[in-house]
Amino acid sequence: MKARIRNSLATRLFLSAAFWSLFILVIAGVILSTVQQRASERAFDDRLAIYLKSLVADVASPNDGDRNDPSHFSEPRFDLPLSGWYWQVTRLDRLPPDIRSSVSLFGGKLPVLSTDTTQAGTMREGYVTGPDDQGLRMVEQLIDLGEDGRFLIQVAAPADTIADTVRHFRLTMIVTFILLGLALVITTVFQVRFGLRPLRDLRQEIGAIRTGQKQRIAGTYPDELSPLAGELNLLIDSNEAILERARTQVGNLAHALKTPLSVIVNESEDDDTALARKVREQAALMRDQVNWYLERARAAARAGTLGSVTEIAPVIAGLVRAFEKIYRDRDLHFHVDIPDGLRFRGERQDLEEMVGNLMDNAGKWASADIHVHVRLTADGFADILVSDDGPGLPADARSAALTRGKRLDESKPGSGLGLSIVADLAALYGGALVLEDSPQGGLAARLRIPAIEGSSLGLTIV
Repeated sequence: MKARIRNSLATRLFLSAAFWSLFILVIAGVILSTVQQRASERAFDDRLAIYLKSLVADVASPNDGDRNDPSHFSEPRFDLPLSGWYWQVTRLDRLPPDIRSSVSLFGGKLPVLSTDTTQAGTMREGYVTGPDDQGLRMVEQLIDLGEDGRFLIQVAAPADTIADTVRHFRLTMIVTFILLGLALVITTVFQVRFGLRPLRDLRQEIGAIRTGQKQRIAGTYPDELSPLAGELNLLIDSNEAILERARTQVGNLAHALKTPLSVIVNESEDDDTALARKVREQAALMRDQVNWYLERARAAARAGTLGSVTEIAPVIAGLVRAFEKIYRDRDLHFHVDIPDGLRFRGERQDLEEMVGNLMDNAGKWASADIHVHVRLTADGFADILVSDDGPGLPADARSAALTRGKRLDESKPGSGLGLSIVADLAALYGGALVLEDSPQGGLAARLRIPAIEGSSLGLTIV
């Protein structure tokens, strides 16, 4: 899973965008919650300050009667015992201090926010624990009336009011941010898909070239990808030019070697001496070796071609028709089974070379029947099984049969290069050739070559 995340550009972009979006939402939520809590506290403090100023005005009034009863509020909760709404006026210049308070304190006292009695006129606010362990938000102010005394004025109200407001805001904010986060995640998914769509298109174009459906990358791409598409097209052109030069050089080399060998063989034909026979023998061997290496060089060049695909069914059908004519006098029957739409990812000439050699080898040894069964494997290979009902081949001799130039039976025609050429060609395409027992009692050759499913019809010949 971790490796998949590291190797997926879309997943990395999505996770990165989602992480930072959610991180920003969390930070924004914390900031907004803090700001809202402070705003709620300020609004609550402003409300308490109104009562505080009214008490200060009553205490500072020159009328001693009013000073003795500073409780002219329209808030009935100040008169309800332990309601949480309290006021208290403490005269500090008397011992013991003279304390007057609201009815709601019910004989209790409010704690002080600060023991500093020098800052007269400054209003302080904060949280305290009041009577009956109530959480309170309180404002207080120290006033100095000179000869009339020093007073500490305090007003408090339940802190739950602020907490409820903050809690309601946070709940609303969390729900809103969750919906916003989901919207951002969904938007990120579409944004990543939209942003990476040109890459998917480019991948499809390259895949079409690889499977032979197209020869070049077509279409218009963003400025960031357009140079890459151009470079890939130049690479394809360069690859084709190099392969064409390789084919030309191999052809020239074949002509340059085969002509002198033919001259040598022809000149020695009229002479029956031991030297002439040895020359013909070695010239034939050289010709076989040259043919093998030249064919291998051609196959290597063809295997490097981009986008070459070949329909398997028509090739095998053509080979069946050819070998039915070749082995007409032996009355051999070919049984071929190929599934629908199967294509070899390579050159037609190489497919004909590989399957043709296997069918030719089976035809040399078969008694009556040759079976060719083809299927597509899960790992993207065509499994071609060519089997016969001949005498078979011992297990200890099968590896030798794949050796270049090795002929296990000199009575049969051939150079001994057929199976080795098939094995080398299959290896060039990333496949393999394996010899095993045939279900019909003879030898079976299992060829694995890269393949894809196409749109061609299947072939069944009995």
